[in-house]
Amino acid sequence: MSKPQVGDTVHVHYTGRLSDGEQFDSSAGREPLVFTLGSGMVIPGFDAAVAELEVGGKTTVTIPAEEAYGPHADELVQTVPKDFFQGETPEVGWVVQLQSPEGQVMAASIEAIDDEGVTLDLNHPLAGQDLTFDLELVEIGGEAPGCDCGDDCDCDAPASSAFS
Repeated sequence: MSKPQVGDTVHVHYTGRLSDGEQFDSSAGREPLVFTLGSGMVIPGFDAAVAELEVGGKTTVTIPAEEAYGPHADELVQTVPKDFFQGETPEVGWVVQLQSPEGQVMAASIEAIDDEGVTLDLNHPLAGQDLTFDLELVEIGGEAPGCDCGDDCDCDAPASSAFS
């Protein structure tokens, strides 16, 4: 059997765990994750680990934060005035969508609320964490999902996935 090559469509079953053993995602009981190897559709360490497997092959790999969602960036934690929420009463733990001046949509979690305002964290929820994955390469071939931006899209971006 051969290993997948960059540009191949791969079908992978996975279970992702944090360093304390807590499971954060899994394809168990679902269809495998399908993506194009080397396209940036998944985090770099996941992509590299799958590239080393043959069909039917299994491995467990720990991906350092730098090859996953990167380090937690303090500059992505910002405080906004409470009136930013236009009459709604925000709550700690909410995940809100924000739009940059360039039109990019970003998710932010509400980390704290005090007299100064509302503290938002725009880091990915898994930023700064090493991730461990149990991987199984199920198949090479077939079609990978394409861009899911909509009919007016010209972004050339890969489809979003659990790991992008």
